[in-house]
Amino acid sequence: MKKIKIITITLLVILITMVSFFGVYVHTQNRMENKVRDYELDMDLNGARYVRLTVNKESTDVIKDADGNEVETDEEMTDEQIAQNGYTKESVPNNSEESLTTENYEKSKKIIEERLKAQNIGEYEISLNKETGEILVQIPENDDTDSFVSNMNTVGKFEIIDSDTKEVLMDNGDIKLVNVMYGSSSSSTASGTTVYLNIEFNKTGKEKLKNISNTYVKADDSTTEENTTGEQNTTTETDNTATEENTTDNTTTEGNTTEDTNTTEESSENKTKEITMKIDDEEIMTTSFDEPIENGQLQLSIGTASTDQETLQGYIDQATSMASLLDSGNLPIQYDVESNEYILSDVTNTELQYIALAVGIVLLIGFVILIIRYRLNGFLSVISFIGLISVYLLLIRYTNVSISIQGIVGIVVTILLNYIFVNKILLKIKNSEDYKKLDNVKEAIKDSYKEFFIRLVPICISIIAFCFVEWTTISSFGMVMFWGVSLIALYNYLITATMLKVKAEK
Repeated sequence: MKKIKIITITLLVILITMVSFFGVYVHTQNRMENKVRDYELDMDLNGARYVRLTVNKESTDVIKDADGNEVETDEEMTDEQIAQNGYTKESVPNNSEESLTTENYEKSKKIIEERLKAQNIGEYEISLNKETGEILVQIPENDDTDSFVSNMNTVGKFEIIDSDTKEVLMDNGDIKLVNVMYGSSSSSTASGTTVYLNIEFNKTGKEKLKNISNTYVKADDSTTEENTTGEQNTTTETDNTATEENTTDNTTTEGNTTEDTNTTEESSENKTKEITMKIDDEEIMTTSFDEPIENGQLQLSIGTASTDQETLQGYIDQATSMASLLDSGNLPIQYDVESNEYILSDVTNTELQYIALAVGIVLLIGFVILIIRYRLNGFLSVISFIGLISVYLLLIRYTNVSISIQGIVGIVVTILLNYIFVNKILLKIKNSEDYKKLDNVKEAIKDSYKEFFIRLVPICISIIAFCFVEWTTISSFGMVMFWGVSLIALYNYLITATMLKVKAEK
């Protein structure tokens, strides 16, 4: 039984090691894809995207009527059509001279920074030239970088307008909070997980939304049908009376005129009033309301996906992008993306491989020393040690830890601490009166835990403090060390101690 237990634990360690170092490959779309998540590297290791934003210097042609009011047209008008309608065309700068102030430059920088945080971009650098308003943003390079850069200079102007009169009913000033929500849906047309954009309005906006949802309601079709039927019956009765009195033509004409007039009036009264929602003057949707909204929240369905995780993630990314734009407010100044460049890291892959090789050689020497000094106990501890490194590397991948150069240092320190801890356990077992007895092995492990982790208390406090530092390079070190120390305590209790106890059993 002792051999079976040890062999089982050893096979488990080998399996975890294979997954951690070599991955799990699945045949997907005519290619083999590794399903094990890759490491999230910091900008100092993976390179970064440098985006330079400059103040927009262009102008826009605006058509105005005789009273100086802006005219909105569905189609572009020629100069001849503008003159025929008595309109004038003016060239208006996209950014007025009054808006180009240091205050607005700093406000724009703050809004872009809030969008970075809303998109969960933990590591970034942003700087502002207060003289020119130029903003330089440095963000990590990943699959979502292009999507974020394309929305970085979006103004984010939000409007709900009357579809007919174009009157602005609500704008950014009415928004309190915008976030992404999920819900399960099941219907004849679609089922699965639905992604919603949830817009929560402030006190003023809540009252406006309540009034709008009471005004812009869908027409009651049943009322229209009832009124139309009633008019038809009245006309039929009039026609019959007119036939008896030989005045068919006049009465029929009058009856038809009455029917047309009433039908037109009813159609006008029951016409559905609609609102149009716009973001940066781009129409998002046109709709009316089924019932009044009194909670001050508007939920917009972005899409529904059942089993396709890629499609669902696309809806989530789209909703998150819109939420970050609306929740951060609209930019007071229009910006252009002047440059968008990816700059490689100074640390090359070859250098990283050399570091990994050096750590591996040192570890190998350390393993040999453990085996020579403690023999079978040392050999079992080496097997367990390899498993701990494998679990540690998987844990770092799936806890969204961004690895920086300082993070690599944290990994090396964690491995060193584990080596010291394991050596301490083995030394106590060897120095016991009879290290082959199970009770002595348990006592040696217990004493090793007390002595080692009591000394680590000040270090643990510092590590936790580092985790909350906004500077990514420091927080990376803190997070790596936090998971490392936690794993040393838990893994060695479950695996290393178990193997040593099993070996000491009679």
